[in-house]
Amino acid sequence: MKTLKSILFVFAAALLLTSAAKAQTTAVKADVPFDFAIGDSVYPAGQYDLKSVTNNGVMQIRNARESAVNNFQLSNACTHGTPSQSTKLVFLRMGDSYFLYQIWVEGRESGREFPKSRNYMQLAKNEKPEVLIVAANISQ
Repeated sequence: MKTLKSILFVFAAALLLTSAAKAQTTAVKADVPFDFAIGDSVYPAGQYDLKSVTNNGVMQIRNARESAVNNFQLSNACTHGTPSQSTKLVFLRMGDSYFLYQIWVEGRESGREFPKSRNYMQLAKNEKPEVLIVAANISQ
């Protein structure tokens, strides 16, 4: 009887962990109308799939035109006091440079945030960033 309870407990815990992990998955599609940077990588304008591939913040960035090219970027969790009203990508613009800053999924209080690059930090010394929002769609 003790063994059966242990097996049921492990099974229930596995189901809960699987549900929690799936609920935190970020997968969005967006048409970005300008070139942009994440960290030291620069991406051309186009349609992108952004998807979390691990629970520790690794995001897969894939350009729909260049489906064979996958890039992986580290991201951090970020939170907001209220659930996001829309699925969106948040960019910071300085001059002609755009930096992907955050990803938000409608209905969630948590999102993903990318670390600021050295290039961003250098530009930020001389000018204030402008926030730009690009609408996105939830994908699978």
